[in-house]
Amino acid sequence: QLQLVESGGGLVQPGGSLRLSCAAPGYTLDYYAIGWFRQTPGKEREGVSCISVSGDNTNYADSVKGRFTISRDNVKNTVYLQMNSLKPDDTAVYYCAADYYCSDRPLHWGQGTQVTVSS
Repeated sequence: QLQLVESGGGLVQPGGSLRLSCAAPGYTLDYYAIGWFRQTPGKEREGVSCISVSGDNTNYADSVKGRFTISRDNVKNTVYLQMNSLKPDDTAVYYCAADYYCSDRPLHWGQGTQVTVSS
């Protein structure tokens, strides 16, 4: 069972930046598309971004376009979500997830990392 581990969350002021990482210790992510999702209490889970297996294709939610960038480093076996110009509305638990293609219901999930944007 593929296990994903997110890191890099924390507290940041509005306008600040964070970089989230998604790793899979003991497994290779080379064959998986990786998506980032977020959820806040009382709201539906939202797909934020996804990167294809090759890394050639990416997609973003309209709410984060131009501010977030997804990338992957297959040497480091890690996928990143660079988040710039953060807003309070970006506050959520962020999850990475893996499947063979970008999906809104991927097979494998991490435990999540909290991102809080507040002054």
